[in-house]
Amino acid sequence: MGAYILRRVLLMIPTLFGIMAISFAVVQFAPGGPVEQVIAKLTGQGGDAGDRLSGGGADAGNNQNFEQGGEGSSKYRGAQGLDPEFIAQLEKQFGFDKPPLERFFKMLWDYARFDFGESFFRDISVIDLIVEKMPVSISLGLWITLLSYAISIPLGIRKAVKDGSAFDVWTSGVVIVGYAIPGFLFAIILMILFAGGSFWDIFPLRGLTSENWDQLSLGGKILDYFWHLTLPLTAMVLSAFATTTLLTKNSFLDEIRKQYVVTARAKGLTERQVLYGHVFRNAMLIVIAGFPGAFISAFFTGSLLIENIFSLDGLGLLGYRSVLDRDYPVVFANLYIFSLIGLVIGLISDLTYTWIDPRIDFERRDV
Repeated sequence: MGAYILRRVLLMIPTLFGIMAISFAVVQFAPGGPVEQVIAKLTGQGGDAGDRLSGGGADAGNNQNFEQGGEGSSKYRGAQGLDPEFIAQLEKQFGFDKPPLERFFKMLWDYARFDFGESFFRDISVIDLIVEKMPVSISLGLWITLLSYAISIPLGIRKAVKDGSAFDVWTSGVVIVGYAIPGFLFAIILMILFAGGSFWDIFPLRGLTSENWDQLSLGGKILDYFWHLTLPLTAMVLSAFATTTLLTKNSFLDEIRKQYVVTARAKGLTERQVLYGHVFRNAMLIVIAGFPGAFISAFFTGSLLIENIFSLDGLGLLGYRSVLDRDYPVVFANLYIFSLIGLVIGLISDLTYTWIDPRIDFERRDV
């Protein structure tokens, strides 16, 4: 097993390199970089990214240095009339005064030491910014995973036992419909119905806590927290449990048809003893082993649109705004950290298989 773990760890290096290299190459051709964001703001054409620029070179007082001065730089849209020295200062501030390859390998070296630098447009380090937004995404990811498993496993077992019955048919229809409809559409429907859209104003629309959070008792804080989580979690869970439900059902059906189950029944064991004493461990192998991956999937990808719709200030919303603002340190740090965690979780999932069922040995596989 040690050799297998070592191979997987070593494979993470070229995988991470490929992910970062492709992403970095794509960014080089993307219009509207951070320099252009500042230029657009200063010339009255852009959004609010320039308002958050920290450090020298972007102050409004610098306008007198480049208004009507120079011919600008043809590399940047809207740079005509700006002092080339000012453009050069912006490039240096954002690190674009160096060749792309030098910037890329410097970024890899810094990331290997977990040095992610500072945000272009926020006066805070990238790692502090990610840690600041992480509790919201952890809340969504943790609860959606627990809820989906709590629903999927009993439902999948029941469907396997009642295979072909009316219960199995109509629940399959509900599961398929829930899986087919996007979570963000459920979110919009829930907002219209229960968040003061056109019908009832029962649940809050923004944030994870109320403004009077600090004044609430412990019980009040718990109720307030789940009150805010109700709509986001409902929107996510309706489509999250479908895959696990069908996987659980198929796993149990496969095990129920095996000879050892027939033997257990012939010995006079009850159906419950057969199901939970013999079938459960074998059938749940693939479901339980997939738990780490399911959590990471919900944590990092499932909450992007939900966070935007419900204005939850988590990692999904942070990544979305960073892409719009071309805040590349935040974008690349998120990509690197999440890719690394995803690869590690993939390894943990494989090791979970061997922990649940010692008969599995990856080192003896034919590679």
